[in-house]
Amino acid sequence: MSTLFALSFFVTVPFWALMILAPTWRMTRTIIGSPWITLVPLVIWAIVAVPVLGAMWSLVTSPSLAAITDAVADPAVLTALWAQIIAWDLFLGRWIYLDSRDRGIHPLLMAPLLIGTILLSPIALPIYLIVREVAGRVAARSSSASQEDPIPA
Repeated sequence: MSTLFALSFFVTVPFWALMILAPTWRMTRTIIGSPWITLVPLVIWAIVAVPVLGAMWSLVTSPSLAAITDAVADPAVLTALWAQIIAWDLFLGRWIYLDSRDRGIHPLLMAPLLIGTILLSPIALPIYLIVREVAGRVAARSSSASQEDPIPA
């Protein structure tokens, strides 16, 4: 089970590496543009979750802290939960990457944010939303300033 636990992250490393280390490469956009990349860790989720699906179903239909605490003592349940978290982080990182590229946010600003998404996506997402808002306002100001300044004849 520990191998699948570790593998659930390592199968996503190539996608993270493309977004962080080669963000402007044409193939990065093509590869990351596919929502199917998030299925890679979800295959591991399925492998470990199917045998414990009954236990996991009761956790989501009648959640309690005590029940979840007991359930994660089972390596299969914990591995499935970890694979789900990794898949979600990749899904979110993919969206952040694609959105930032569409908005022209510089890759050097985005690299630390994408690393933050790997490590703590609940913190990285609001930070990105702030960066996105500020970048949009800066772009709007520069656009309106260039339209107001007449070119001398």
